[in-house]
Amino acid sequence: MDFLEPMVALDETHYQDGYKDGYDDGLVSGKEEGRQVGLKMGFQVGEELGFYQGCLDVWMSIICLDQDAFSARVRKHMEQLAALLSNYPLSDPENNQLQDMMKDIRLKFRVIMGSLRAKLGYEGRPTSSEQDFEDI
Repeated sequence: MDFLEPMVALDETHYQDGYKDGYDDGLVSGKEEGRQVGLKMGFQVGEELGFYQGCLDVWMSIICLDQDAFSARVRKHMEQLAALLSNYPLSDPENNQLQDMMKDIRLKFRVIMGSLRAKLGYEGRPTSSEQDFEDI
């Protein structure tokens, strides 16, 4: 059996080298894939928050022009939406409450839309969003 030991040792060396190379390549590709997924998710969240903030900005501009454009109840909901948007932790993507906060923002927006008897909602980017990220 002594004559097989060098072959076993050589096989083990190749195995270890292959494992290390695969592990290192996996780290690099995993980080890149994670970066791309994070970029995509961050963009989607930012786009949705921007939609709600844009609607709020329009409503606040209308209020500046005509204080009585909306009922006191609707203005209160708008103020609550403004607070929810300003408290959203953009720089803390690992905050455990992000999904709950986004759900509250969406709900408050729907309450305002219902109060205004309007049919407007965030529907995301048009169909080609996945292709846009592949191009980056």
